[in-house]
Amino acid sequence: MSKRFPAATSAEVIRILKKAGFLFKRQSGTSHAIYYRESDRKRTNVPVHAGKVIKRRTLKAILSAAGITMGEFEELRRK
Repeated sequence: MSKRFPAATSAEVIRILKKAGFLFKRQSGTSHAIYYRESDRKRTNVPVHAGKVIKRRTLKAILSAAGITMGEFEELRRK
């Protein structure tokens, strides 16, 4: 497996966050959605721009805030 973070759209990231137990909390403006997991009180922001790929550094920050590793991200992506 490559060490680079994979490219993903906001829709893919949101789908994976939901699989990891995150729920939609609120919308921040028109371009950012905030997701929250009650079990460990983790919260993360996802930029929502239809069809655009999230930059790798932004994706890394989202996953870090969510407490999801790159391996877990890839595993959830395949399900």
